[in-house]
Amino acid sequence: MPWPDGLLVTLLTVNAAPFEKVSDMTLQNLTLVLGGAASGKSDFAESLAKKAEKQLVYIATAQAFDREMQEKIDRHRQSRGPGWRTVETPLDPSSAFSSLEAGEIALLDCATLWLSNLLLAEADLAAEEARLFAALADCQAPVIVVSNEVGAGIVPENALARRFRAAQGGFNRRLAARADTVIGVMAGLPFALKGEMP
Repeated sequence: MPWPDGLLVTLLTVNAAPFEKVSDMTLQNLTLVLGGAASGKSDFAESLAKKAEKQLVYIATAQAFDREMQEKIDRHRQSRGPGWRTVETPLDPSSAFSSLEAGEIALLDCATLWLSNLLLAEADLAAEEARLFAALADCQAPVIVVSNEVGAGIVPENALARRFRAAQGGFNRRLAARADTVIGVMAGLPFALKGEMP
């Protein structure tokens, strides 16, 4: 997918170093699903949410910068099928968590696009991470977060990509430390990284 106009300049001028560490605590209703691109992580997360037999809430962070991304968003909508309430919030998923109730389950897909959106907006990454973790701690409903594992491949050849990889990897580590369950997905096959397979 080509980078949106202005993204390269924005990323080069934003400090994409790993976020500051916030206080450690395990969140009993938080599941993190990690995987590479097209690994099947979103499909697995959706099936996991459906198994909970609660009202389904899809928190979408994608923005359609080009036709390819719009087609991907449309495919995800079609694959989810009916029964989902969708909240589109590219920059502020934290606010969506505050309105959730105990009879619901939320799927945030995905944290990687949220991070990209924050970089585009030149947001304070540490502050936004702290807001997200606070909202997750206060949330009344179980939450599943989908995020990309971006550090398992080759070392990127340019500084921009290496900075983004470091920011994403740091966020994933801190989110995994708080989640009570962490599931990896590779080639469509899920495996437990923390806790037990649901």
